[in-house]
Amino acid sequence: MVQPSLRWLRLAAGNLLLVLAVLVFAKAFFPYKPFLQGLAQHADYHDNGETPAPAQFEKVVFMLVDALRSDFVFGEHSGFEYTQSLIRSGVAIPFTAHATSPTITMPKIKALTTGSIPGFLDLILNFAESDTTSTLATQDNWLAQIKQSGRKLIMFGDDTWLKLFPGIFERTDGTVSFFVSDFTEVDNNVTRHVAPELKQLDWDTMILHYLGLDHIGHKTGPRSQHMIPKQREMDGIVKQVYQAMETEEHLKDTLFVLVGDHGMNDGGGHGGSSSGETSAALVFMSPKLRALESAYTAPAVPKDEFTYYRRIEQSDVAPTLTTLLGLPIPKNNLGLFIQDFLPLWDVDDQVKILNTNGRELSRLISASYSDFDRLLGEGKCNGKAGQLDKLACIWHSAVLSSKPLEQMKLFSTFSSECQDILTSAATNYDTDSMLIAIIIGSVALALFTTTWAVDGVPGLTLYKLLFWALSLSYSGMMIASSYVEEEQQYWYWAASGWGIILLIRELQRGESGAKSIIILLLLRLTRRWNQTGQKHAGAPDITNSFLTQHPTFLWTLVFFAYTDMFFRLKRNLETKHSAFVGPVMSISPVVASMLFKLSMAALDTRELIPAYLMDLADGFAGVSVVTQAQLVFSIILLIGTYLVLVRNSGMDGTKISAIKKLQPFHDLLTIFIATQSRLTNIPLIWFFNVMLLLLDDMKFDSLLQIILTIITMQHVSFFALGNSNAISSVDLSNAYNGVSGFNVGVVGILTFLSNWAGPVLWTSGGVGLMCSWMGREKRKKEQANLKKDDGDDNTTLSSSSSPEGTLTDTYLKFAEVMSTFRAVAMVAVMGACMVLRMHLFVWTVFSPKYLFAMAWTVVHHLVVDLGLAAVVHYMGR
Repeated sequence: MVQPSLRWLRLAAGNLLLVLAVLVFAKAFFPYKPFLQGLAQHADYHDNGETPAPAQFEKVVFMLVDALRSDFVFGEHSGFEYTQSLIRSGVAIPFTAHATSPTITMPKIKALTTGSIPGFLDLILNFAESDTTSTLATQDNWLAQIKQSGRKLIMFGDDTWLKLFPGIFERTDGTVSFFVSDFTEVDNNVTRHVAPELKQLDWDTMILHYLGLDHIGHKTGPRSQHMIPKQREMDGIVKQVYQAMETEEHLKDTLFVLVGDHGMNDGGGHGGSSSGETSAALVFMSPKLRALESAYTAPAVPKDEFTYYRRIEQSDVAPTLTTLLGLPIPKNNLGLFIQDFLPLWDVDDQVKILNTNGRELSRLISASYSDFDRLLGEGKCNGKAGQLDKLACIWHSAVLSSKPLEQMKLFSTFSSECQDILTSAATNYDTDSMLIAIIIGSVALALFTTTWAVDGVPGLTLYKLLFWALSLSYSGMMIASSYVEEEQQYWYWAASGWGIILLIRELQRGESGAKSIIILLLLRLTRRWNQTGQKHAGAPDITNSFLTQHPTFLWTLVFFAYTDMFFRLKRNLETKHSAFVGPVMSISPVVASMLFKLSMAALDTRELIPAYLMDLADGFAGVSVVTQAQLVFSIILLIGTYLVLVRNSGMDGTKISAIKKLQPFHDLLTIFIATQSRLTNIPLIWFFNVMLLLLDDMKFDSLLQIILTIITMQHVSFFALGNSNAISSVDLSNAYNGVSGFNVGVVGILTFLSNWAGPVLWTSGGVGLMCSWMGREKRKKEQANLKKDDGDDNTTLSSSSSPEGTLTDTYLKFAEVMSTFRAVAMVAVMGACMVLRMHLFVWTVFSPKYLFAMAWTVVHHLVVDLGLAAVVHYMGR
């Protein structure tokens, strides 16, 4: 048996190595993509002083509406009626712009402005509101080209632009993009500048970035009652700008671009690769475009769910915009000039444009493949079948051709082939560092595994085998993309299997099995509450198909859930010295939390409020929801302070066991988690606590049984609340409760607690199960000691003196077993990401999974699992 001090050292060293492995692998797996430095010049693409194609526009208004999905503008149920009228009249050219994953604002702005495809690391930087490492100050883009030409730019809206383009704008008014509770002020702050700026003569480019539509999606989804009014508001801005272009002389040569950075899925989220998330609206508008004689219908019928009109790549915007403005194409552009605009020039200039686009892409091919310069230098087709040989042959044929139409076709083919090669090229992974990280993680796993071989884990061999079967089967699942996408199915199956084992255990003990049967029924209900994953996302479930249609039933469940919270907290706060403490302290956080959820529903999801509650909801919604949330958190904090400083310290004369100290904290945590959860998920919180009561009544025989329950139900609850391994499932709707302004630390904590609410609750409840188990073990030993009749006090065994079975020993066993599981899972994810780094779905499946695994390991495991258990260990001493 290893001494406790060495066990503490082993536990600390193993977890530090595991975190080190996670960070080293992340740095190697998510590198910045290299790019060509400096700004492009016309001379780079034109030989012997050849003049470029002339500009068609002098100014540009670039209006980006965050999360502007294609159907929001082009569909039958769109609020963009004026925009659709422009499309029908031929002065607006519409497209569906394909946004590659990750569909997050910062990387999509990079794609729209540089024409490149940003790395996946930009997804992480997107959430770092104060980050400045993601700047485009040294990377070519059309804003820098405009600035270089001596023109002036102004920007109003999402302050992401200020981080990406420091010092490039003459006037700005930035707004924080992540404050998703705000639907109106964040847009009004932009709109108030539009009318006065349209009168000004001192700017050449105006960028407007509206955020309200995206915030509505995050909070209430794409079918929200707020969505159509917001679309009409944005359409009103389009009308205001376009009419100014028609009437103001200084705006007659202005190009107006309406674009979305990405779309959203049926839940209102984005970040993944579903059709709704990758399909953004794009419209070019100007009276001069009537010369193209384009004929479009609007609203339109999509070719598939979200493809309206012609589908282009988002990176195509950069070369098209710069060419229309008579500027050089950015150096790192992977996009193609949109050929719908070619008729604006004569045939000779059309050839120049396609030639220029091809030359720019050929420079990137040469930078990536050194053989390509040699093939171009041969000056002829060599007849070989290699990809680069064919590409060089197409270029030679285009250059040598004397027929403009043939040249245009060949240059276009060349550019398309270049784009395919460059966009499909693998990231330059640091495989050596990835391998080192896996080795470090394996060393950490080996350290944790020694607790099984050297110290031994108490419990029947069956449960030890079950632990390793669970750990190894879960880790093996990481190698398949479909299993990662539908991970929830694994945990639902595992929980059902564990429930059956508990049922058999009950029957063997001569019990009725009722508790296990109820748990199995609740598990069945839980898995149908929210459809998640990829394959069945958006399919009918209890939340969308029943609760939203029966708000009275929903609020009945919510009322019962909060009533249960009240009685639990009341019972656990009462002491023999004061029967009034429990009721007085218990009612305040419960009522405050429930009224806050009612007020939020009145503001965001009024369809979930029955008619008889509407007046009450509107009355309380008149009070700031920020203040209401702060009140809930303050009450919980005050009660927690009372528990720590007065009740649990014994100042009121009460001696309390470890489990009695813990229970009210779990009850307060339940109220906090309910406050941080979607309204429709609050009944699930109630079901989880019912399961915990039933499990506690089963009187587990060993610590390992409890740990198996915790691991399984942590993951079940994570997915049951609507989460998945897709970035788009990250719920920001409660990340700003009680926050009056953006604070990256506070918002980050609230975001984690909102999305990991279920696992946090099960960790807390699991620690309670352990305390109950320790209490039973202590009583067993005391009863055994009473039977001893040798009169030797020194032979008396107690949980306070024996290292085995003490609170310290229990915590160490818990921490060691939990660390073992997390190390197995983390090493498996790292291994899968390395082996499958060339996989087609590496950015849409495995990269997001790695980010979630990082959160499970670094935040949930270290802070919640080990941290919460450590606090309980300290409290119970």
